[in-house]
Amino acid sequence: MSKIKCPPFLQPGDKIGIVAPASVLNYEDILPGINLFKNAWGLEVVEGKTLKTASNQFSAPDEERLADLQTMLDDPSIKAIIAARGGYGCSRIVDQLNFDQFLENPKWIVGFSDLTVILSRIYDLGFASLHAPMAKSITTEGAEIAAESLRQMLFGEIPTYPLPAHELNRAGNASGQLIGGNLCILAHLIGTETDMDTDGKILFIEDIAEYLYNLDRMMIQMKRAGKLEKLAGLIVGQFTDMKDNANPTFGKTYYEIIHEHIAAFDYPVCFNFPVGHVGDNRAMGVGMEAILEVNEEGVSFRFALNNV
Repeated sequence: MSKIKCPPFLQPGDKIGIVAPASVLNYEDILPGINLFKNAWGLEVVEGKTLKTASNQFSAPDEERLADLQTMLDDPSIKAIIAARGGYGCSRIVDQLNFDQFLENPKWIVGFSDLTVILSRIYDLGFASLHAPMAKSITTEGAEIAAESLRQMLFGEIPTYPLPAHELNRAGNASGQLIGGNLCILAHLIGTETDMDTDGKILFIEDIAEYLYNLDRMMIQMKRAGKLEKLAGLIVGQFTDMKDNANPTFGKTYYEIIHEHIAAFDYPVCFNFPVGHVGDNRAMGVGMEAILEVNEEGVSFRFALNNV
């Protein structure tokens, strides 16, 4: 297992970039987030060109989204890049990105959902990134704790996450690198250059607006590809706005589907973790060493101090 390095943590006054590498957005929707970064966190914000453009469902054509993100990656004065929103589009540009300057001056990359593609690429390069709220979601209702967790992670004040017990949890202790993200994206990464090796890792998964039968299919894909068998531990996040067939129904809930496909394994499992397409979407350090402890009383999740 290769050692993953953390980019330098932020200091007040540092410069961060905001870009939209995937779907189109309403610029007004990210102004509260930009104000938070500036006024509450004391950061200087550099706005990408893709925040105010549109090309059908994308924020801009592929080459323009690529150029916008590349500019942020290449600028050594920018210490973190936070995505404006997800949606769809990162897989169309990830293989064209050049990380030479990033490797010379590594910086935090922040996002979730479709940004799972980019976070996986950063992990492949040997650096940690942050699966965390984006500019559009960081000021939504219920996001206060998640927003603070991102601020803490960016500034090196590593948080811990104590959680209540869940009836489907499986007790045990695990330690290892934390990897994961959006389950649909993780399944689509299998067989690509940004596929993640899950052996010995703590994997976290979340998703939104999928049919239950497709969730079942994705879990089968992960299992058939050997992604679930040798985990150190599993964190099951939020699966929001899931859909079922009208008639007949699939017959299981989304958590029951996941539970079924990991039943043969013996690593610790935590259900209902606050990560995903919800307000309380806690910052998760992809690639960072982590410790997961699950027992009848509840769950403790924290990042190992040797990351910092």
